[in-house]
Amino acid sequence: MSIEIELKLQLSPKTAKKLTSHPLLANIQPQKMRLLNTYYDTPKLVLHAKRIAVRFRKKGEQWLLTVKSAEPASGGLAMRSEWETTATPGNFDFSHVDADELRDFLERASEQFEPIFTTDFRRQIWHVPFGESLIELAVDRGNIESCGRSTPICEIELELLSGKVEDIFGLTRKLQEQHDLHPAIASKAERGYKLYLNESLLPFKAKPAAINPQMMPVEAFRSIALGCLEHFQRNEKGLHEGAEAEFVHQARVALRRLRSAIKLFAPVLPPEFVTAYGQTWQTLAGALGDARNWDVFLEETLPPIQAAFPENRDIRHLRNEARRRAKTARRAVIRILAVKEYPRLLVEFTSAIYALSDTLPMPLKDFANERISSHARRAKKLAASHATLGPAERHRMRISFKKLRYTLEFFAPLLPAKRLSPYLAALSQLQDELGLINDHVTADTLIKDALAKRPSGPIHGWVAGRHALLVSELPESLQTWLAQRAFWKK
Repeated sequence: MSIEIELKLQLSPKTAKKLTSHPLLANIQPQKMRLLNTYYDTPKLVLHAKRIAVRFRKKGEQWLLTVKSAEPASGGLAMRSEWETTATPGNFDFSHVDADELRDFLERASEQFEPIFTTDFRRQIWHVPFGESLIELAVDRGNIESCGRSTPICEIELELLSGKVEDIFGLTRKLQEQHDLHPAIASKAERGYKLYLNESLLPFKAKPAAINPQMMPVEAFRSIALGCLEHFQRNEKGLHEGAEAEFVHQARVALRRLRSAIKLFAPVLPPEFVTAYGQTWQTLAGALGDARNWDVFLEETLPPIQAAFPENRDIRHLRNEARRRAKTARRAVIRILAVKEYPRLLVEFTSAIYALSDTLPMPLKDFANERISSHARRAKKLAASHATLGPAERHRMRISFKKLRYTLEFFAPLLPAKRLSPYLAALSQLQDELGLINDHVTADTLIKDALAKRPSGPIHGWVAGRHALLVSELPESLQTWLAQRAFWKK
């Protein structure tokens, strides 16, 4: 078995042609080949469910049987276990797989294997010495085909042959100085399965944090931060295509979680890392926040206002103005993602995460208990004085509860599920109510802005009344949450 450390970058066909003249490649003779691959799975896609890929590859006159694990990638970087051997097409001999459990699984499943999709592309390869490493740079151009459907391939793969992971990022930064290269996280196999399943683009939600009690705090942070970055990257395409509002929502949540994670782990992170990357995402997060506010207003807040004032002439103007501003806010997000600094930031941030080391060794469970307790104390202090809080303080309390929920979700693998579930349910209910209250505060501001030159007293009155009603219902949910015990201290 080998461990494949690989960074994938998307580029345009025009950029792919220009790349070959880059100074780092100018004196290296590239290898050229055509690679034809057929990926197999069972009719129920059991390999796909376990994030395993099995393929036969034709490389010149040689056939290879390859097995890969498919750990998720972030910032374009993926680390996969790989087994490869010469083989005869159609003969699924997995004797070269030295992981007993995986080999047994593959041998049982192979009786049902059938071709799922093919990839057919031409590859140019340069072996590039960089820093203390030797890196294989491959440019792939071709197609993925399945069930009569096709999608193009135009990407770079940088694979570490020997040396240090940070040199992959260093080489990428050098290439990005002259070329538009964007980190990609979807492997050819992942894209092939989507083509086979004919899946439409869907919003991607946060996955459970991949941490365990044996980790040190910085190691846990690395896993959590990369998970947040993947969460954001997998919603990027939906942002670019102006798809449904949920893409904006999930992208915003991803950045909120990422920024929360940096603050949460700040005691064990280098101060310069926290200072740099705690603020780096703020502009993009702000643009997503503006877009999300208008989406919520149009989809959730405005319909009941329309129902309450069906004859009000201002409603149509308000709806049209809200739609216009929602489109403007979406364009602002796309403009930020289009600047050349954005893909460089993805590479730089991912590199910085991998460069972190545990300078303050501490059992992860102890660290988690201290951080959860700190957030819970802050939230309880605000909750205890809720009756005297104004809109700004109530908003601060909402953010405090949100940070507590993120903290609990990050550390969930360390906590007893039976105790965590009811606590999170009470917290989520409280957050939902505070979210509705905040939406009406935001709506009042948006209405004043959108109807600046029109009298809109009845509409403002309705929003204010709805806000007051929601505030009056809040104490019950607060008491339900306050009654929850601090179970994590055990």
